[in-house]
Amino acid sequence: MLKVGLTGGIGSGKSTVAGLFAQHGCPIIDADVIAHTLVEPGQPALAAIRQAFGEEIMDGAALNRKKLGDIVFTYPLQKQRLEAILHPLIRTAIQAQVQQCHGAYCIIVVPLLIEAGMTDLVDRIVLVDCPETMQIQRVQQRDNLPPAKIQAIMANQASRAERVRIADDIIDNAYPDAALAEQVKKLHNHYLSLSTSRDNFTCEQQNHL
Repeated sequence: MLKVGLTGGIGSGKSTVAGLFAQHGCPIIDADVIAHTLVEPGQPALAAIRQAFGEEIMDGAALNRKKLGDIVFTYPLQKQRLEAILHPLIRTAIQAQVQQCHGAYCIIVVPLLIEAGMTDLVDRIVLVDCPETMQIQRVQQRDNLPPAKIQAIMANQASRAERVRIADDIIDNAYPDAALAEQVKKLHNHYLSLSTSRDNFTCEQQNHL
């Protein structure tokens, strides 16, 4: 199976694009969904986070995501502590879910694909890209955050130039939804073709053994 990593900055439209791929029947693995599951009450990761950051980030037995977010986006060392707990678990969960996927290819949505050092988990990288001003505008509308806080989050992520440099494919999300759907459709067909070519190559190798 071809493994395609889907990434992009905050507010770039990753969830929208993943949804369009899902409409083509492609399995979707989402690192954010995995991360949310890992910190649910009773999960070992939550216990480790609680021990590392103290009771101030808890609401009873549940994690107060806003309080934790305020800490990690203000203090880089605290962000590294959180990532040291979560990233290995997210990596393991992604690998397990890939093994359960069926189809020609799967989409693995990882916002911090570069930052978390997870590019080795995928065969190909597709970037959802848009101007940074558009990212800020979308996040303001979605999360009602002040521009300064959005910019602080963006400053903790890979730059747009870094993402473009490592991307094999780029989806331009600065256009209307119809144009976005057409880009996804073309890439869907492209990934089907790539997967078939990989399968044929593997069969030829096995036949020569």
